[in-house]
Amino acid sequence: MPESLDISEIRRAVQALCAEFPGEYWREKDQARAYPSEFVDALTKAGFLAALIPEAYGGSGLKLDAAAVIMEEIQAAGCNGASAHAQMYIMNTLLKYGSAEQKQEYLPQIATGELRLQAFGVSEPTSGTDTLSLRTVAVRDGDDYVINGQKIWTSRAEYSDLMMLLARTTPREEVSSKTEGLSIFLVDMRKVVGPKSEAGGGMTIKPIRTMMNHSTTEVFFDDMRIPASALIGEEGKGFRYILSGMNAERILIAAECIGDAKWFIKKASDYAKERNVFGRAIGQNQGVQFPIARCYAQMCAAELMVHHAAQAYDAGGNPGSEANMAKLLASEASWAAADMCVQTHGGFGFAEEYDVERKFREARLYTVAPISTNLILSYLAEHVLGLPRSY
Repeated sequence: MPESLDISEIRRAVQALCAEFPGEYWREKDQARAYPSEFVDALTKAGFLAALIPEAYGGSGLKLDAAAVIMEEIQAAGCNGASAHAQMYIMNTLLKYGSAEQKQEYLPQIATGELRLQAFGVSEPTSGTDTLSLRTVAVRDGDDYVINGQKIWTSRAEYSDLMMLLARTTPREEVSSKTEGLSIFLVDMRKVVGPKSEAGGGMTIKPIRTMMNHSTTEVFFDDMRIPASALIGEEGKGFRYILSGMNAERILIAAECIGDAKWFIKKASDYAKERNVFGRAIGQNQGVQFPIARCYAQMCAAELMVHHAAQAYDAGGNPGSEANMAKLLASEASWAAADMCVQTHGGFGFAEEYDVERKFREARLYTVAPISTNLILSYLAEHVLGLPRSY
C-alpha cells in the first residue's frame, strides 16, 4: 500500500479489496468455523496490515487514524476484520518498546506477511480483566525463561507465528506496586507449540467454540522454555508497556464498530425501500424510519469520538479516556444498529443468506470485549470524574 494514499484513497482501496470477498465467502467460513486465510493474505499483500509499521521496516508508516479507516471499511463492506486486526495493535508494543535487534528481526517479516503476529496472551480464566492478578509465571533460568500457566480468549493462536505474552516475573507480594513484576515476551510459537517442542517444554492450544467464528482459544504453558532475548523492554515493566497498546486496540475496535453500524444501517435502509407490505414500502412507515434514523445519528456521534481519540493518540498522547469513550460509544452504536437491522428485516433477519444474523452475532462481542462496558464506566467514573474506586 503506497504511503502517499490519502484517506479517501485508502477507503476506495479497501472497498475494492473487500468486494472480492462477498457474503457467500463469509457464510462458508462461518459455517465451517474456518479461518479466512485468503482474506488475511489479501490484506497482507495489499499492505493494509503493515499500515502502522514504519517505512524503514517495510511498512507504510501511517498514523492510527488512517489504520482506523482501514478497519472501519472492512466492517462496512460486510467482512470481518477480527481475523486480522490484532497485528496492528500488538505490533505497537514491539515497535515502542522492543530493542533495535528485535525490531529489525521481526518487523520486516511481519510487514511482508512472512510472519503473523496475531496472538496476544493476556486474559486468564481466574482473573479475566483483572490483569494484575494473572498467574502465568516466567522464571529466569540461565539464558532462558521457563513459563508455566494458562491463557484464555487468546484469539488466532492457531494461525499466528508469534505471540505477545504477558507473564509474572516477580511474585506480587515482592513488588512495591501491584503494577510492577509483569513482563512482556515475544514468543516464537513455531518453536514451542506442542508438548515436546524444539525448545523443551511446550505450548498447547485448545480451540473454544463460540457463537461467532472468532478463532479463539485457550493456551497452556507447561515448562515452556524461551530465550531471554524474547523479553520486550525491561523485566517487570510489562503492564505499563501494554497500556498504550490497549488504547490503540480500543480505538481500532471502535472503528470496526462504526463500520458495522454503517453496514447495518445501509442494509436496513435498502431493505426498507424494497420490501413492500400492505401495498407500500415498509420504509415509508415512521415506525420503521425512525429507528434507522436514530441509529444513524448515534453512529455519527460515535464516529466523531473515534476519530478524535485516534487523532489524540497520533498527537503523541496516551488518551485513555478518549479511547475508552470511543470504544463504549461505538460498540453501543453498533449493537443498537444490529438490533434495529434484525427488527427491520423481520423473519428474514434470521436467515443466513441475508448475512444479518451473522453480523448480528459478531457485533454482540464488542460490548464485552476487549474491555467490557462496565469496566469502561468504572474507569471514567474514577479517573475522569474523580469518584471513589469501585473495585
